[in-house]
Amino acid sequence: MRHLLSAADLSLEAAVEILDTAEAMATTQQRTIKKLPTLRGRTVVNLFFEDSTRTRISFEAAAKRLSADVINFSAKGSSVSKGESLKDTAQTLQAMGADGVVIRHPASGAPYRLAHSGWIGVPVLNAGDGTHQHPTQALLDAFTLRRHLHTAGGAPAPAGTDLAGARVTIVGDVLHSRVARSNVELLTTLGARVTLVAPPTLLPVGIDGWPATVRYDLDAAIAEDTPDAIMMLRVQRERMSSGGGGFFPSPLEYHRRFGLDGARLRALPDHAIVMHPGPMNRGLEISAEAADSPRSTIIEQVANGVSVRMAVLYLLLAGGDAAAAPAAEIRAAAVATEGNAL
Repeated sequence: MRHLLSAADLSLEAAVEILDTAEAMATTQQRTIKKLPTLRGRTVVNLFFEDSTRTRISFEAAAKRLSADVINFSAKGSSVSKGESLKDTAQTLQAMGADGVVIRHPASGAPYRLAHSGWIGVPVLNAGDGTHQHPTQALLDAFTLRRHLHTAGGAPAPAGTDLAGARVTIVGDVLHSRVARSNVELLTTLGARVTLVAPPTLLPVGIDGWPATVRYDLDAAIAEDTPDAIMMLRVQRERMSSGGGGFFPSPLEYHRRFGLDGARLRALPDHAIVMHPGPMNRGLEISAEAADSPRSTIIEQVANGVSVRMAVLYLLLAGGDAAAAPAAEIRAAAVATEGNAL
């Protein structure tokens, strides 16, 4: 794996390898000493052209816990505001010694352009591009779902397990959601059955070609599909003119038709979990009761994101034969680190 640009690029074997490696990473994060020496001497650049809290901090924490040096780049306050191009910015950062670039960009396809342009010669990891892709979000969602499907209460899942037979319902603003696109591709690769629920105005052109069932009635989807997980998408009003005008009549009407409230929460199967990529619009796509319920894995998803991004950075940057048996090497490194600390 040279780059991670899209969930569609991952085969079943590659996806399971990342999830298994993330389990090994998660194990090390329960230790007193959380840092591993596996990327010592490497430099990771977080190249963010869009605002972000969870994703940027998660990547920074992941890189630092692998002992990499981290350079955080924000377009605001940089030469980008003076007109510097993506090419010149990337080449400047590589000249400073970057070994890998994590990029978030408002333009769909920017990470692909960066990876295949010849401008830089290091691995590129897509942290979200426009309304296109967000592969590590899909991976952390799959990691969370896999744990709850195969174990009790989100404990580590057995190595090699996929999501065959899982039923996942994704609800809301599919049109503007890179999370939805990435999840549909990755979850179906892992064997899950995905249902999309949204008003017609919030579904993209070409949705019929997606490997998912499309519904327009959330209550019917819950009753008939009996999902193992329901994923509520943030309504991205910043990508809509007039804050959502024209896409749905009003916030109140949207919540009434497509929001996860207490009644819908209680209608879910007893084992079903509630997911959300964050940040949440409480009272719009999800009620406070649902967001804060014992079924909610929203905070767990954030924690799992660090382990998943550690795994991806490790597999992309460790090089050589290190990825052949990552779990054993990671655990050995953790034991050595813990022993030295003691």
